Amino acid sequence: MSIVFHCEHCGKKIKASNGAGGKWEKCPACHNKVYIPSPDSGEELKLAPIDGDDEVKQKELMNETHHLTQEILLEREVPEGPPGTGRPALEINEKELTKNIILYLRQMANGELDEATRTADSIVPYGRQAVKILDKIAVSEMPEPELADVPQQVLSGLIRNLRTRIS
Repeated sequence: MSIVFHCEHCGKKIKASNGAGGKWEKCPACHNKVYIPSPDSGEELKLAPIDGDDEVKQKELMNETHHLTQEILLEREVPEGPPGTGRPALEINEKELTKNIILYLRQMANGELDEATRTADSIVPYGRQAVKILDKIAVSEMPEPELADVPQQVLSGLIRNLRTRIS
C-alpha cells in the first residue's frame, strides 16, 4: 500500500511508499520540500479550498493592469500651440530652437534642474528638428560660445540625455 497526498506547493497528487511516511522529501513536480504523512497516523493533508472571489479579483486586477498599460503605450503628447489657435505648433524657427537647446544644456551644466526641465518641455514637441540641431552641436569641433567651459564628455552626456527624452 502507498501513501497518497497532495503537494502543498503545486497541488500535484503524490504517491509515496509506506516507509517514507513521517519524513520530508522533495516533490517530484515542483522540487519543494513536502511532508509525507504517516500511513497509520490517519493524518490527512488537505488542500485549502479555492476562493472564487480571489480569482475574480485577480482577473479584474490583471484586466485593469492590461488596460492601463495599453493606454500608456498609446498615449501621445500633443504640443500646445499659441493660445487661441486650437492647433498645435509643430514648427519653430531653427534659431529659436537652437537657443532653447543651448539654454537647456547650460542650465543642466549649472545644475539648474527645474529650469532645465521646463526648457526641455518646450523642446520635446519639436523632436526631429531638435535632434538635428543636437547632432550638429555634438559633432561640432568648436562648441557654442555659451557652452565653451563645459567639458566635452559632460556636454556629450547632456546631449544624449536630451535625445533620449525627445525619443
